[in-house]
Amino acid sequence: MKKLMFIAMAAVLMIASSCSTVKKTDASFYAAESVVYLNNEADGSITVRATGSGRNRYDAIDQAKKNALREMMFKGINVPGNAYISKPLITTVNAEEKYADFLNAFFVDGGAYEQFVSSADKKILSNRKNRNKIQAKVTTTVRLLRPELAQYLKENEIIK
Repeated sequence: MKKLMFIAMAAVLMIASSCSTVKKTDASFYAAESVVYLNNEADGSITVRATGSGRNRYDAIDQAKKNALREMMFKGINVPGNAYISKPLITTVNAEEKYADFLNAFFVDGGAYEQFVSSADKKILSNRKNRNKIQAKVTTTVRLLRPELAQYLKENEIIK
C-alpha cells in the first residue's frame, strides 16, 4: 500500500512539475545580423540594409555599420550578377586573426571605420527597431564606400 502511495505521489509531482510555465525568448530578436544589398553607385559604393544590436538605439546603429563593413571586407556583399563588388576586399586566410590589432583599432567606437560608412541614402524614419529589457536591435540603411576603403587597406598594407 505504501509503495502504491509513493508511486502515485511521484507521478503527481512529475506531472505538476512538467506543467510549469516556460519562459519564451523572441527568436527573431536574437537572429544573426544580416546585410542585404540594395543598390550600387557609379563610384563603386554599395547601399545595403544592415542589422545590429546594442545597449540602445545608437549603439545598435553603430553595430549595424560595423557589421556591414565586416561583411564587405571578409565575406563580400551578395550582389545580383556576381559583380566584382560582391567579392570580399580581404582574401587572406585567417585575416581576422592575422590583422587583429589593426582591426581592433579600426572598429573601435569613433574609429577609422566611420570614414567608410555613410547614411546619405537613409530615408527619414526608415530604421526598424526592436527592443527588449536587455538590448535594442535596429535595421538601417547605410552606404559602404568600397573604393575608399580598398585604398585605405592598401595604404596600411592589409591588401595588395
